[in-house]
Amino acid sequence: MTPSLTERVKAVGRGLGFDRVGISPADPGRAAERFRGWLDHGYAGEMQWLEARVEDRCDPTRLVSGARSVVSVACSYAADEDVTAGGISRYARGDDYHEVLGDRLRALGEALAPLAGTAVRARGYVDTGPVLERHFAASAGLGWIGKNTCLIDPELGSWLFLGALITDLALDSDTPEPDHCGTCRACLDACPTDAFPEPYVLDATRCLAYTTIELGGAIPEALREGQGERVFGCDVCQEVCPWNTRSGRGVPADPLGLRTRLAPRADWNRASLGWILALDESEWQRVTRRSAVRRARHRGLLRNALVAAGNSGDPVLRPVVERFARGDDALLAEHARWALDRLA
Repeated sequence: MTPSLTERVKAVGRGLGFDRVGISPADPGRAAERFRGWLDHGYAGEMQWLEARVEDRCDPTRLVSGARSVVSVACSYAADEDVTAGGISRYARGDDYHEVLGDRLRALGEALAPLAGTAVRARGYVDTGPVLERHFAASAGLGWIGKNTCLIDPELGSWLFLGALITDLALDSDTPEPDHCGTCRACLDACPTDAFPEPYVLDATRCLAYTTIELGGAIPEALREGQGERVFGCDVCQEVCPWNTRSGRGVPADPLGLRTRLAPRADWNRASLGWILALDESEWQRVTRRSAVRRARHRGLLRNALVAAGNSGDPVLRPVVERFARGDDALLAEHARWALDRLA
């Protein structure tokens, strides 16, 4: 039997190295209403771009005329090694996933017209545009959205990068995965800053992935102790998830080298606070080339590292923190003084 167009599209996606490929209608349904409500609660904080393009997020036809289907892809960034050490979130320790997955997703988009034998409209996004990626991935059967708001695949867990390819092709949709969280509260109870006002709802303004990356000013004092020694993002809600900690959980094969580019770099895998605080602008530019860590900006990472230094209890860091406390940058000086009080 000749494979259908949908089957061929999925085969090309898997051939490009994606661990999961699924199809859903290009209709966000009730997810659009929930997203608007989330914004109305103020949970987005300073992420004004979410509000600015809310209509685009809620209507894929504004992005691709005549959009009918969304091809969702997922790539695991799980690792065999111990990745809980160090203050850099697991996803940001290798090459920038936006670029790595974006190249493959563009290749998948370019393959649609030859596969369909006709002109095709398509646009792909890897956290790079106004798309409700998690909703479409869940609708495409790639997993379910857990209580920590991450997409969870029953076999791969939640260490997943997602991509969405919106197209005007009419493809066969997959069946969504049921919610398997049950009565588990591990992620909610472990959050160091109480960022979940209720299951399945994240208040980004309290989430360390927001305060250490997206927030431009001072980190609220009430959240600094909870930051611990983290300097870029937070993985706690995923580290405690039973779907990630189950025995026998392995790392998928990588015959096409996609995961190789996402593998932790030596610089960031176990970056010390002393090393981060010693980075000048020039060295910062070098070590963050093609790295998602650059999103925090040099000043932002120094701010985060000062908070982490205060939480570390390490007296060896005191001299470098004192230099920032005497410096001309008022934001860094204030965080340094807070850190010194903690170290004392």
